[in-house]
Amino acid sequence: MLSRLMSGSERSLDREFSCTVRLLDDSEYTCTVQRDAKAQWLFEQVCQHLNLLEKDYFGIRFVDPDKQRHWLEFSKAITKQMRSQPPYTMCLRVKFYPPDPATLKEEITRYLVFLQIKRDLYHGRLLCKSSDAATLAAFILQAEIGDYDPGKHPEGYSSKFQFFPKHSERLERRIAEIHKSELTGQSPETAELNFLRKAQTLETYGVDPHPSKDVSGNAAFLSFTPFGFVVLQGNRRIHFLKWNEVTKLKFEGKTFHIYATHQEDQKIILTYFTPTPEACKHLWKCGVENQAFYQFEKSSQVRTVSSSNLFFKGSRFRYSGKVAKEVMEQSAKIRREPPEIHRAGMVPSRSCPSITHGPRQSSVPRTRRRAVHISIMEGLESLRDSGHSTPERSVSNGNSFLHSHGNRAEGDRTAEFSEDSYSPSDSVLPTPVSNDPSVQAQVRHTNGPRSNQEEGGTELCTQNQARPQGVKPKGKRSQLEKSRPAQHGPEERLEKKLHHGFQ
Repeated sequence: MLSRLMSGSERSLDREFSCTVRLLDDSEYTCTVQRDAKAQWLFEQVCQHLNLLEKDYFGIRFVDPDKQRHWLEFSKAITKQMRSQPPYTMCLRVKFYPPDPATLKEEITRYLVFLQIKRDLYHGRLLCKSSDAATLAAFILQAEIGDYDPGKHPEGYSSKFQFFPKHSERLERRIAEIHKSELTGQSPETAELNFLRKAQTLETYGVDPHPSKDVSGNAAFLSFTPFGFVVLQGNRRIHFLKWNEVTKLKFEGKTFHIYATHQEDQKIILTYFTPTPEACKHLWKCGVENQAFYQFEKSSQVRTVSSSNLFFKGSRFRYSGKVAKEVMEQSAKIRREPPEIHRAGMVPSRSCPSITHGPRQSSVPRTRRRAVHISIMEGLESLRDSGHSTPERSVSNGNSFLHSHGNRAEGDRTAEFSEDSYSPSDSVLPTPVSNDPSVQAQVRHTNGPRSNQEEGGTELCTQNQARPQGVKPKGKRSQLEKSRPAQHGPEERLEKKLHHGFQ
């Protein structure tokens, strides 16, 4: 009898598992999930917990045991997408950045987007010139500590806070000057709204970077934004294609192609190489989803796409959510009392610290910071004073609801968006970790369970070097293979070098 009861208890445990979702303010929501539950159920539980109605801009992201990031597909069961055993830890993040976040219907949505962009700023995804960075940081100060008070904020108070991967004393002084003289009287809601308006005008707004290399072996970051496909190299945006210009996204192995039709029916094919096949597939799926979300008028227009020129070959995928226009129309119909917002401005964050009193602190432990700094900074540093391998493309006038940003983007294509090279710290898309057990042990000790590493500093970006042009491969290879860079295996990955924190 006892054995039968124990057997039934074990079967019950097998039918459910625990899942923790880390929210944008770094609080956590934990629930019990049925084994056959779809990801949509978990997402709805999180949104209900947050009292969030404008939820289609958000998604849930997780990291697999090989340290590759993925977005949960809501139409599929959670257990079918995970490659490890429960309990699971995931993260709520902005998946589709609003084209104009200041126009979001509800304050709770604007606040969550504010938290995401503040996180982007800290991790180097939202890179901009120092003048813009000072303004953004001053808005954060105003939103989280209020008006400047000489009694509470002594000389040098801004140096106690950390908004970016690295600071300078000059930048800290400028942040304090703006906070003292220009923002007095702004409520947290107003400061956050002004922060969003400023962030939306920057070239790197909405950038979720995918590290890659071009055909010449130069490091680059690819991203899909509300306004189109962008390529960042050094401190410049070298490519920008509006969504209505992109005709096809394709990948095979580590090779990613984007096909576009430009002005006067000019055909363009851009080719890049990712560190791993899994990273390339993730890049392709992100592109398919972003193009569907921002380009189509109705979700009924979305079709299943293939990763190959032949529909029956390669991977097939279809975006199954609402599109941007439908989301905005649905938001306009919201009629309710604004939900109460519990701001967490004084709570230190694991990966994106809010304002903290006392000496400046980083949420990234020193051992993690050494690992963080590796990213692909080395590859980008060489691009500071060099020319780009591919010409800059101009873009045509945009249409639909993206007019304002599209017109702003019609300026100088090769203008620098920052004084520094684009090198996000620990937001870089991770590649598989070293096979060295000692390295893996250090990673686990530093960051805890692998499933917790959404923005962990050990997401080391060990880039695979492309085969130099003109060098013939050894052995027999097909004609198609000869046209591609060599595909390196784990044993040929670059050696990980640890740097001594941020300079």
